[in-house]
Amino acid sequence: HGWDETRQRWIEEGLPVDVDEHEYFNAVRQWYKFGANIHPFPPFEEETIEETEEYRVFRDETGVIQKDWKHKSSIPHYIDFTLKQAKDWDEYKKRLQPDSRRIPDDIDEYIARAEASGIAIGFWCGSLMGYIRNWMGLENMAFLMYDSRDTYADMVDTLAELACWSIDQIIPKMNTVPDMGHCWEDICGKNGPMISPDVFRECVAPGYIKIRNKLEEYGIKLLSIDSDGDISQLIEPWLDAGVNVQFPIEIGTWNADPMAFREKYGKELRIIGGLNKLELEKGPAAIDAEIERRLPLMKDGGYIVMPDHLITPAVSLDNYRYYLDRIRALRF
Repeated sequence: HGWDETRQRWIEEGLPVDVDEHEYFNAVRQWYKFGANIHPFPPFEEETIEETEEYRVFRDETGVIQKDWKHKSSIPHYIDFTLKQAKDWDEYKKRLQPDSRRIPDDIDEYIARAEASGIAIGFWCGSLMGYIRNWMGLENMAFLMYDSRDTYADMVDTLAELACWSIDQIIPKMNTVPDMGHCWEDICGKNGPMISPDVFRECVAPGYIKIRNKLEEYGIKLLSIDSDGDISQLIEPWLDAGVNVQFPIEIGTWNADPMAFREKYGKELRIIGGLNKLELEKGPAAIDAEIERRLPLMKDGGYIVMPDHLITPAVSLDNYRYYLDRIRALRF
């Protein structure tokens, strides 16, 4: 999966305009992932504040005022927040309570498709840090952790409780137990996490333990996390809290080493990703070398190789085809 600009380049290089990329590349869908709405509900009313040919400024359904660019791929520019300080939490919390309307109307149909697909099923468990960071901004969250740590811990616990509620609402409807629970965070940057390991252990780990225990009630033994950036300082506290699958292991400027993680934490840590997407830009020799670096981990098991993030527009269609052919030729 790549940026919008990547697909546009590939169309110029021969990818049919309306084709489904899974079908075109003869690829199996990674997994089915579904669950309840874990965002503020009822949502805030969306409101356009300013709009030009280049961008739109609006208040979104979580109460955040943001600026979105129309013609380029980028994260939004966050301008202002409804949730800023501890004093705002009690009112915001009212929108993070169990409600039957959080369950998708077509959940039974989606379950049926997932169970008939024959591929992995992931249950969506939301986020315990990344959502809070998005809803109140990084600086506000950073101050809150120290100025009102009890409030921060309550935010995390509220989201964990909502995830556990959603598990109890949906999984009993299923005939097939999901393969794993899954959370999104994106709580690390190139210099490390946006939360200290100590604060994580104090405030966040209890929420993950709660979710992991709830999943285990239904026989689900895997809990995965999606976090970009340098995650090395959080792998151990995540693992101690029951998060035993890490994705996507960005290599980045910090040169993350998935095999070093395996050697340190053993096979209890499962890994998805870890192949430097930037090497796909350089051609067959670089692609071969990057795959070669990951062979020991592939042979060790408990690892699904894939690029460490979205495919960039600098990757040609021919290079991507070559990468797929080389990966598919591997058998262990």
